[in-house]
Amino acid sequence: MSQKSLAVIMDPIESIKPKKDSSLAMLLEAQQRGWKIQYGTLDDIWLRDGEPFGRLTQLQVADDPTAWFDRGDVTVTRLGDMDVILMRKDPPFDMQYVAATYILERAEDQGALVVNKPRGLRDANEKAILSWFPNCAPPTLISRSLDDMRAFVAEHQQVVVKPLDLMGGQSVFVTNVGDGNQNVILETVTHQGARYAMIQKYLPEIADSGDKRILLIDGRPIPMALARIPSPGDHRGNMGTGARTEVRPLNDRDMWICEQIGPALREMGLFFTGIDVIGDFMTELNVTSPTGIRELERASDVRITEPLFDAISSKLG
Repeated sequence: MSQKSLAVIMDPIESIKPKKDSSLAMLLEAQQRGWKIQYGTLDDIWLRDGEPFGRLTQLQVADDPTAWFDRGDVTVTRLGDMDVILMRKDPPFDMQYVAATYILERAEDQGALVVNKPRGLRDANEKAILSWFPNCAPPTLISRSLDDMRAFVAEHQQVVVKPLDLMGGQSVFVTNVGDGNQNVILETVTHQGARYAMIQKYLPEIADSGDKRILLIDGRPIPMALARIPSPGDHRGNMGTGARTEVRPLNDRDMWICEQIGPALREMGLFFTGIDVIGDFMTELNVTSPTGIRELERASDVRITEPLFDAISSKLG
């Protein structure tokens, strides 16, 4: 059997946090299977006359918090010749990200398996995609009208306001009726009404039960979730903002949500995803670079990278 080849497109590998980084967990699994790993950033991929290329660096990885990678030779590679390409670039989801998906879509057209599917990444904005599953989500408004947003606050009393293109709790605000900062929050997130933003009814369960990250492989959930409980004085259930974590089994409502979204994820080629659930509702669907692998595997006996790469291998035939 020939050696499998894998390219990962991600943020600079020297800047990651190895104890928490899910991309590193994936690369460790690929290396354990004997796959050849090459690495690049958005700077390293391009299209020339319709042909997708990458200036890729051969990579070895280690589960070591001080020395987690070792670079090898750099080669110009036809991306369509790769067996698998992992697109693991973090948001912002801007035009640079979109342009990269066009390059990777050409590689896909030439035979590479791209995880996640480039067209699916473009179609599934991590906030707006909730509108396709309204029964799974809390009351949600996507708008850039400050008047519509003020009316939504008045209707639901307390809300969360988020930009559509960021991650990790960046620029996420809670506001309520009577909040003297309400106007400035809405103006800031919408850039004075020039950009769309998402506003959702506040779910008080986050304070005690946390914001659960549920990972799905090919639309099917891992049976354990990572609950992220905000630190005192903060409303954000994000590990990057200091939330503490607990591992919990999925409940019936969690499973129901996964059953609702799973077929659509498979149809869109969103092979590895993560949903955020607060109480009974899905608040985001992460498709660009879902995290939580390291924390879940460290705190429980659940394995994620092994079934993930089993599933990827099955797609290769």
